[in-house]
Amino acid sequence: MTDSGSDSTRSGDSAESPREEAARRRGYRQFRRVGYRPVAGGGGPAGSGGSPDPAGVVGGEAAGDEGKAAAEPGAAVVAEAAGDGAKPAASAGDETKASKPSDKPRAADEPTAPTPNALPRPAQVATATPPPSSPWQAQPRHLAAPAVVAAPGVPFLPWWKPPTTGAPGQVMVAGLVAGLAGALLAPPGNGVGWFLAGLFGVGAVLFHAGKPGVERALWLAGALAFLAMGFLRAAEWVFPLCVLASMLCGSIAMTGGRTVRGLVFGALGVGLAAFRSIPWVAKGISKRGPIGIRPFASVGVAAVLLLVFGSLLAGADKGFNNFLESLVPDLEVDGFVRMVFFGVVAAAGAIGACYLVAAPPEIDEDVEAKPGSLRLKDYGLPVGVLVLLFTGFVGTQLAVLFGGEAYVMRTAGVTFAEYARSGFWQLLWVTILTLGVITGVARFAVRKTARDQLWLRVLLGSLAVLTLVIVASALSRMWFYQQAYGWTVLRLLVASCEVWLAVVYLMVIASGISLRANWLPKAIVATGTAFFLAVVVLNPERVVADYNVTRFEATRKIDTVYLSRLSEDAVPALTRLPEPQRSCALRWLKNRVVEQDWREFNLARYTAGKSLESVAVTEVTCESTYSGER
Repeated sequence: MTDSGSDSTRSGDSAESPREEAARRRGYRQFRRVGYRPVAGGGGPAGSGGSPDPAGVVGGEAAGDEGKAAAEPGAAVVAEAAGDGAKPAASAGDETKASKPSDKPRAADEPTAPTPNALPRPAQVATATPPPSSPWQAQPRHLAAPAVVAAPGVPFLPWWKPPTTGAPGQVMVAGLVAGLAGALLAPPGNGVGWFLAGLFGVGAVLFHAGKPGVERALWLAGALAFLAMGFLRAAEWVFPLCVLASMLCGSIAMTGGRTVRGLVFGALGVGLAAFRSIPWVAKGISKRGPIGIRPFASVGVAAVLLLVFGSLLAGADKGFNNFLESLVPDLEVDGFVRMVFFGVVAAAGAIGACYLVAAPPEIDEDVEAKPGSLRLKDYGLPVGVLVLLFTGFVGTQLAVLFGGEAYVMRTAGVTFAEYARSGFWQLLWVTILTLGVITGVARFAVRKTARDQLWLRVLLGSLAVLTLVIVASALSRMWFYQQAYGWTVLRLLVASCEVWLAVVYLMVIASGISLRANWLPKAIVATGTAFFLAVVVLNPERVVADYNVTRFEATRKIDTVYLSRLSEDAVPALTRLPEPQRSCALRWLKNRVVEQDWREFNLARYTAGKSLESVAVTEVTCESTYSGER
């Protein structure tokens, strides 16, 4: 009896209930799901002791452990205590008493006391605390990927920081005024409308920027002066160049810049700022909140009143009707597209200029603070070779200058005019390329010691002086060429460019004395802009026509075919010609259509029309009386 009770107790201790088996399997699946594998030889119930090893390790070792627990009651109790970390460890004597069967006889209906192994175990609580390291520590199935840390990025255009606040209301007003002026005032051709649109645009920008400084005021005045040429000059090739020059002056006025990099950015600053200002404007609009219906209602009521009363007054008076029709622009498809384009460009330019005022970029770099790396032995030989070459060429030009046409015909075998024409463009390219050589050497040359500075002054100064003599040679060739064949607009422009290059080389020589050229890049751009504006103000087509008419009166040589291709700017000079040369030169201008839109009013076209009314232009057969090779 005692043996059978003891066997049943052992079998109850070693047997596993269905609930324990299910708990063990669930724990095993949980550890497999999080990436751990059981280590062979691990023991203990599921989740015991905080160990990640699954409970109930299958295999021979588990069976062997159960056998040892049955043979050694004390060891089994210790194992049980180790498996349940929530219970305090019991002594061996107490566990032995609990495991021995009772000597008292019990009734048949008396319930048997459950053994400790048969008691239900409390549910294990999973914690996020990692288990302590031990030989039984399970290893993860997959290695965790290292955390990806993004490197700190470089901001776009770090020298141009955006404003911290949104665009104020003045910017919105400036963009609206400039956009309406560009859409309603700018005509398809040249005319006074461009100057008026420019006035409104500059005024709108200054409404936000405030009173300009002296330098900004000069550049803005230059921009308006170029737009005024659309009112003063009728030549079709002049006005597009004047619009580009006006945009250049306006952008430099708002951006600034004195170095090469600063001026390059300054020429494009307003256009770049127009795109960069989009978040700025959006932020300013969002901060102002919803606009509401009242402004739109006011605009709608004003439009209705204008339409009703304007129609009634236009029907009452024919003159007022014609006046209103002249104010309203053409709203055909091409006209509407042009208005939208001009309005958008003008509004974007005004907002971009305001953005440059709110967030001025730091575009100028101190070039002279950067040490050069070009030593004397690096640039001395190339520059010295150029100096020797230019010296030989200048000596030859002095011989031509004093020898005259007889020397040219004896040495070159061509006429003096052909000699002048053949080399002018080459000399122009030599002048431009030499300026690039001087700029590069002056930028990268080492100038630490007095010896380095002396050699730099001698070599570059000699090269600049010799190039200045080459410029004078090119100008003399152009002068002799026009004496033989007369002036054209192209020859006048190229000669003006040569004069400007001579001024540039004089400034280069002046900067080489002190070896400080911070002011030189902006001075070159300013003088070039001033020269072009001066040429346009002088009216190049009128100058060419006057000279050719005076030359015809002296030599009876004139090219009426070329003069007939000039614009209305040349009409006052061409009316001095006798017949039939006058009719040959003016026959095409007589039939030109006069503008109908007030925005296209042009003073040169108006003056030409008055001059053509005072002379008779007949239909004649025209042949060029010019003789000679051009």
